[in-house]
Amino acid sequence: MFTLLVFLAVLAALVLSHEWGHFIVARSQGITVQEFGFGFPPRLFGIRRLPGGVKRWKIVWGRGAPAEGEAASTLYSINLIPLGGFVRIKGENADSGEALDSDSFSAKKAWQKAIVLLAGVAMNAVLAVILLSVGFMVGFPSVVEPGAPVSGATDLRVIQVLAGKPASVAGVAVGDVIVGVGALEHPRLADLQKYIDAHRDEEVPVAVERNGERIVKKIHPAIYADTGRGGIGVALVETGLVKYPWPQAIYQGVMTAGLYIKEIVFAFGYLIKGIVIGAGVTGAVSGPVGVAVMTGEAARMGIVYLLQFAALLSLNLAVLNILPIPALDGGRLLFVIFNSLRRRPVAPRVEHFIHAASFVFLMLLVVAVTVKDLSVFTGVFSSVWDKIF
Repeated sequence: MFTLLVFLAVLAALVLSHEWGHFIVARSQGITVQEFGFGFPPRLFGIRRLPGGVKRWKIVWGRGAPAEGEAASTLYSINLIPLGGFVRIKGENADSGEALDSDSFSAKKAWQKAIVLLAGVAMNAVLAVILLSVGFMVGFPSVVEPGAPVSGATDLRVIQVLAGKPASVAGVAVGDVIVGVGALEHPRLADLQKYIDAHRDEEVPVAVERNGERIVKKIHPAIYADTGRGGIGVALVETGLVKYPWPQAIYQGVMTAGLYIKEIVFAFGYLIKGIVIGAGVTGAVSGPVGVAVMTGEAARMGIVYLLQFAALLSLNLAVLNILPIPALDGGRLLFVIFNSLRRRPVAPRVEHFIHAASFVFLMLLVVAVTVKDLSVFTGVFSSVWDKIF
C-alpha cells in the first residue's frame, strides 16, 4: 500500500505539471480548455466552475455533457485508469465542428500551436530542476568532488573489483561500502589509500557493509610495479550528502538536469537502435509496475532519493513526449510544422486517425511491458509471457 500511494503521488505530480503546462499556455493564447483530466477515461467524476462570475462549482458524475452555457468552462476530472493525464483543448481535432471558432486550437497560428504543445515538456523539465534544486539544498547523495560541501559522513563505495587482486580473493564485491580499515572508521578516500600503503607489508582488516551487514575481510595489500604503492585492487567512489546554499543549489539543479537529459537521450537512442537492428527491447525497460516498485524503493531510502528519482522520471517523460511519435506531443508538433510548410496540409481526418492508432499501439505497449514487469517482480505471469513471446 505504501508503494502504491507514493507511486500515485509521484505520478500525479509529474502528470499534473505536464498537463498544467499545456493548460496555462493554451489559456494564455485564448484557447478554450474543455477538460483537464488526471488518468485516462472512462471518467469517474469531475468539477467545473459555473459561468456568470458566481464562485460556485458543479460536480459532474460519469460522462455527463456540459449544460447550455457551460461549454466554455473547464471540467477538472478524475478518470478510471491512473496511468497518465490529458487536457482536452477545443478544436484540437481539426475535423471537428469547433475548428474554425476563434477560441479553438485549430484556428491559431503555427507558432501558437507549437508553444502549447511544447509547454508540457517544458514544465516537466522545470519540475525536475525544482526537485533537484530542493534536493541540493537539503543534501543530495552524490559523488564527492574536491571542495564539494559535504554534509555528514561519506561512503566509499566499490564500483569495480579487479580479478585476481587481493580484494577479489578476499571476497569484496561491487556495491560494498568500505566502512573501516584497521583502526579507522568511515575513512575518506585519501586516508584509506594512505593507510593501505603504510601497511602494505601486513594483513589489513577491511570492514565492508553489504545489505546492512558489517563484514570484516582480512586483506594483504599488493605492491603495484607502476607506482610502487600498496593497493588491494578495487576502484572506489566517495559518495556523501552534498549540500549547497540556495543560489548554488539552483545552479547545480539546472546543470544536473542537463546531464540527466543527455544520458536519457543517449539511452533512448540505444533503445531505438536495438529495435531497428533486431536486438529487441532490453530488460532495463520498465512499465508502470516496475516504476511503481522502484518509486517505493526510493521512498524507503529517504526523501532525497525520492526527489532524485522523481526528477529523473520527469525528465524521462519530457524526452519521451518530445519524440516525433504520433499521439505524443512531438508527433503533434511534427504535423504542425509539416502542415505550416506544405501548401496542402494533411487531411484532418487522416491526422486524427494516425494519432488515434498510435495511441492504441502505445497503450498495448504499456500493457505488454506491464505484463513483463509482473513476470519479473512477482513471477505470476512468467510462464504466460514465455509462451506468448
